[in-house]
Amino acid sequence: MKILVIGSGGREHALGWKIAQSREVDRLYFAPGNPGTAVLGENLAVSSDDIPGLVRAAIEKTIDLVVVGPEVPLTLGMVDALREAGIRTFGPTKAAAQIEGSKVFAKDFLDRHAIPTAGYSSFSEFEKAAEFLQTAPWQIVIKASGLAAGKGVILPESQQEALDGIEDMLVRQSFGKAGQTIVIEERLQGEEVSLLAFSDGITVKAMPPAQDHKRLLDGDRGPNTGGMGAYAPAPACSSDLQNQIVATVLQTGCARKECHLWACFMQA
Repeated sequence: MKILVIGSGGREHALGWKIAQSREVDRLYFAPGNPGTAVLGENLAVSSDDIPGLVRAAIEKTIDLVVVGPEVPLTLGMVDALREAGIRTFGPTKAAAQIEGSKVFAKDFLDRHAIPTAGYSSFSEFEKAAEFLQTAPWQIVIKASGLAAGKGVILPESQQEALDGIEDMLVRQSFGKAGQTIVIEERLQGEEVSLLAFSDGITVKAMPPAQDHKRLLDGDRGPNTGGMGAYAPAPACSSDLQNQIVATVLQTGCARKECHLWACFMQA
């Protein structure tokens, strides 16, 4: 088989490294890839968000299967375009990728299916968001609903910081379209753990739990970043807790037609 992995980061390097070990793989391509992926296969000079260009490249290279890594091309409809061209693709459709591209969509989905999630409210108008802050029943975190490369989160320490944060997003539009709608969410305390999984929409195969460090400065004083110092497995997530997460969060959605897992093929 000829496999094309879309993306240019460490995630795509790891996927390609594992895919290359399969006896069924004859040729491995990356678009656009990075110096590390060039050791595993051939890098193609096509941006990961160039949907028409990637479809053309897949056709020209007679690709048998495309694996899409980054969230941006998924939310743009990469999988839909490739499937329309008759190319088999692993990844969620544009409708399914909303769970990664829209925090409002994700939170509403979790709430609708009684999947554990922090309390929240969503807003597109500054005045209504500011009014909610006066009576919010919990300590809050403010999040841009759209994709912001992991940086669209504000952890205010005072009422004024919270007001400045929502004004920055909704009025000054500091995060562009990503911040046109915001989620004001219950701020949970404790260690953060990510449990990602592969799925075909029915079966879930979880990876080892991982932990990264979001805040830029020591003592959790800096702004949020896309994550620094990630490592796995994370001791904070025991095997019992991992099983609980799979059962109550990941597998719960996959047991229904409307599968919530962002890596699934959800019928939205």
